[in-house]
Amino acid sequence: GEAFFLIERLTAFGGSTCNEYLIKNHYITRPLSEEEAAFPLAYTMTLHKEFDTFERLFRAIYMPQNVYCIHVDQKAGPEFKQNVEKLLKCFPNAFLASKMELVVYAGISRLQADGNCMKDLLQSGVQWKYLLNTCGQDLPLKTNREIVRHLKIFKGNNITPGVLPPAHAVGRTKYIYKEHIGKGSYMIKAKRMKMPPPHNLTIYFGSAYIAVTREFVQFVLNNRWALDLLEWSKDTYSPDEHFWVTLNRIPG
Repeated sequence: GEAFFLIERLTAFGGSTCNEYLIKNHYITRPLSEEEAAFPLAYTMTLHKEFDTFERLFRAIYMPQNVYCIHVDQKAGPEFKQNVEKLLKCFPNAFLASKMELVVYAGISRLQADGNCMKDLLQSGVQWKYLLNTCGQDLPLKTNREIVRHLKIFKGNNITPGVLPPAHAVGRTKYIYKEHIGKGSYMIKAKRMKMPPPHNLTIYFGSAYIAVTREFVQFVLNNRWALDLLEWSKDTYSPDEHFWVTLNRIPG
């Protein structure tokens, strides 16, 4: 089919100029509808490997009215980062995060990577409506127009599904965890228990991947309750699975 054909045509940047690369890979260079132009989106993308996969993903979600912040894990090799930088130079609405984290799976660094991009995206000139966070292997199932229309259904509400902590997840915020960085990077569980969450917040668990409004991102980065929850979450396990959904459940 057509989608398969486009994926097969994608090639590494190589020695092409930006213009040649965009033409060869059939990049969309103008909004496909007034509806999409009036509803720009922001994306955070966290990467650490497989440049070819990222290249395909970026081509699949790219639209000129949107804006894209790419976070490259500090553990990624120099060649990988150079390839990402070279690709992004072809797009005025895509850039590397101003601050890179050394990301530990299930650690606070994964959450901070998104937070770093959120700050950068708020400072961009694009007045985006919603922000979606992705990783380097998330290929879309819908077109940009379908995503826009789906988001409009929520009428300014966030998409952060979650529930009260299931039994298997209770310990993730009950005990203290620390990031270990060495030959391998992983989380270490301490024997000490954590203090209760700030402001008597009820902790919810849900997806680490979200679609949230510009106003919610501003709240996350500036509100005292949000900042206190972030600080409290720094020694929990997989904080991105409780941080967004808990903040979104705060009344008002």
